[in-house]
Amino acid sequence: MLALRSGLRKALAPRVLAPQVGSSFATGRRQTEGTFYEFCTYYLKPSKMKEYLKNFKKNVHLRTAHSELVGYWSVEFGGGINRVFHIWKYDNFAHRAAVSKALASDPEWQERFLIPNLASIDKQESEIVYLVPWCKMGTPPKEVHVLWWNENPDSRAAGRRRSHEDPRVVAAVRESVNYLDIQQNIFLIPESFSPLK
Repeated sequence: MLALRSGLRKALAPRVLAPQVGSSFATGRRQTEGTFYEFCTYYLKPSKMKEYLKNFKKNVHLRTAHSELVGYWSVEFGGGINRVFHIWKYDNFAHRAAVSKALASDPEWQERFLIPNLASIDKQESEIVYLVPWCKMGTPPKEVHVLWWNENPDSRAAGRRRSHEDPRVVAAVRESVNYLDIQQNIFLIPESFSPLK
C-alpha cells in the first residue's frame, strides 16, 4: 500500500517543466520578425528583497552582456510589495532563445547571481509584449515613478482628473472597456541601475 501511495503521489505531483530553448511563443511573422519586450515580475521573500537587489546591482553587467535592459523597478505599493519588475528588449524570438541558451551556459552568471538568489524568489511571471503602432519607447525628460512617466503621484492624480473631464477620453474609455479583461495599477520605483528612471 505504501508503494502505491508513493507512486500515486509522484503521479499527482505538479510537474516543473524546464523552458525549451528555441520553442516559439508566437505564431506567424512574429516568430521570426519584430522587436518585442519581455515583462518579468519576480515575487521575492520579504526578508530577501534587499539582498536580492544588492546582488542584482552588483552583477547586472553579467545579464546585460546578453540582452538590453529597458528598465528595472521595485514595487512600492499596489498588488503586493516585495516584487521587482523588469523589461528586456529582444530583436525577435530567435534572439530571445539565443540569450536563454547563453545564460544557461554562462557559469559566471549562474554562480554569482542565479544560484545565490534562487532561494529568494517565490514566483516568477513573464509576459511577451509588442508595441502598438502608435506607441514608441523613449526616455522621459524627468525621473518617473510609473511607466506612464508621471513626475510624482500628484501629477498622476492631476492628469487623471483632467482626462476624466475630457469628453474625448471618456468616450474612448467607454469604447475600450468592452475589450478590457483586467486592469492593474502598480507604483514602481526605479532601481539605480535601471536605464529608464
